[in-house]
Order: sequence, then structure tokens, then C-alpha cells
Amino acid sequence: MFFVSRFAHRPSTSSPRRVAMGLGMLCAAALLLPAQPARATNKDIIELQTEVQQLQSMLLTIQQSQEEHMGMLTNMLQQSNASVAKMAAQVDAMQKSMQSVQESSGGKIDQISGQMQSLNDSIDEFRARLDKVQKALDALQQQQQSLQAGQAANAGAPASQDGSSSGSANAAAPQAPPLDQLYQSALGDYNAAKYNLASQEFGDVIKYYPQNDLAGNALFYQAEIAYRQGSYQNAIEGYSSLLLQYPGNAKAPAAMLRQGQCLLALGKRDAAIHQFHALIQRYPKSPEAVQAHSKLDAIAAHPPQPKPQAGHNF
Repeated sequence: MFFVSRFAHRPSTSSPRRVAMGLGMLCAAALLLPAQPARATNKDIIELQTEVQQLQSMLLTIQQSQEEHMGMLTNMLQQSNASVAKMAAQVDAMQKSMQSVQESSGGKIDQISGQMQSLNDSIDEFRARLDKVQKALDALQQQQQSLQAGQAANAGAPASQDGSSSGSANAAAPQAPPLDQLYQSALGDYNAAKYNLASQEFGDVIKYYPQNDLAGNALFYQAEIAYRQGSYQNAIEGYSSLLLQYPGNAKAPAAMLRQGQCLLALGKRDAAIHQFHALIQRYPKSPEAVQAHSKLDAIAAHPPQPKPQAGHNF
């Protein structure tokens, strides 16, 4: 009993040592664990919220500005459509006038044809402006969608350590000159009889925008320049390129008519007659078909003279 009681009251020397060792291990673990900057985390969250609010404010301002611009562009588009409709009505009136004077005077037909060509050029100009307005509307819509997508990405992605958003800026790729600017410049130089410069500019339209309808118009005007300069064979090749590459172009009937006129200028009477008949068959209701009928009548009224045979000298 005395031995048990003495052993029971004997102080334990291992407990304080174990406690000290445990506390040391806890301190070492605490030193090894990374510190959690609570204040820094809260500051980043506040800064991120502030940036999101600023982006929302900027988006609202841009949306209001875009609505105003879209309203203006829509008004311009409506006015341009009205102008094109008016031009189309004038062209229809010209066509009826040509049909009425076909039998009475062939000279008036050529005069009206020139007026119609000018009207077609004006229509081309209005269409180029309409394309420009439509592209501006599309650009505004894409800008608005990009801003909305950027706002959603910034709200959901964490900010980087230096405060800048993640991602790399792509270098802007070189772009072709604007189509409307190229075409209008070429058309203006063509009307001003600056044929060499206009031909180069129409070539740029074909080079940079080969799939656009205006590229077919550019081919036509290049052939017209060759025709006006008296290079009839080059003109025929240019009109043929238009008819092969852009068969549905609005200038196709005029190109076929010009081909017949070039063939006449080159003295190829039978080929010209065949070309005029092909034009009438393919585009029977076109103003150019009316002119083709007039040309065929003129050819029939002036048959070719037989060549005199060499006589015998006695």
C-alpha cells in the first residue's frame, strides 16, 4: 500500500516535456503555414467591384451614344432608299420613252441611253453609300456585343496581381482600303476623264473585293475606258471577263452591246450581228436590246458593197 501510494503521488516528469514539445511543433507549423492576408483580399474585392461599376457606367454611356448613332444612320438609310426608288422610277420612265421613240428616231435612243448610263452610275453611287451605312450599323452592333462580353468576363474572372486584366493584345492586321472609298474615287476620276488613274483604282476594287458586285462594275468601267480610248480588242476582252466572272451583274447587257459596237468598229460585221442577236435573245426587255434592234436595222439598211474585181488591160 505504501508503495502504491508513493507511486501514485510521484510527480510525472514526462508530461511537461511532452506539452513543451507539442507547443513547439504547433509554433513551427504556424510559422510554416502561409499567412492569409484578409485585409489584402478584401481590398482586391473592393477594387474589382469598383472596376465592374465603372465598366457598367461606361457601357451605359456607350449604349446611349450607339442608340443615337443608330437612329441617325437608320434615317440616312431610309432617305437613301427613297432616293434609289426615285432613281429606279426615272430609269423605268426612260425605258418606256426609249421604246416609244425607237421607230421614229435612232439618235434620240443613243441620247437617252447616255442619260440612263448616268442614272445607273448614280444608282451605283447610292448603293455604295447604302453599303457604307449598313457596315457602320453592323460595326456599332459588334462593338456593343464586345463590350457586353468583356463586362461579363471581367465580372467572373479574378484580377491579376498587378491589377491588369489577363489576356494578350493581338496586333491589328493590315486591312484593305474601304470599298466605298475606292469605288467612289475611281468613278469620280472616270467621269473626269482621268482614265489611267481610274483604271488603276478600279483594279484595286477588283483586287481587294473580288466577290462584291462592285467588282463587276469595275471590270465594266475598265473595258469602257479601253473602248473610249479606241482599244477595241482590249475592250472586248474586258467585257468578256465581266460576262464570264459576273454573269448576273447589272452591267451585263451593256457589256454585250459594247462588244457588238467594238466588233463593228473592227470591221467584223457578221460577228457584230451575231452579238446583237445574242443580246436580244438573252435580255429581250432591256434598253440595250432596243439599241441592238436599232443597230441591226442600221446594218440592214447599209449592206456591204461588193469589192470591185480587177479588170484586164488590153
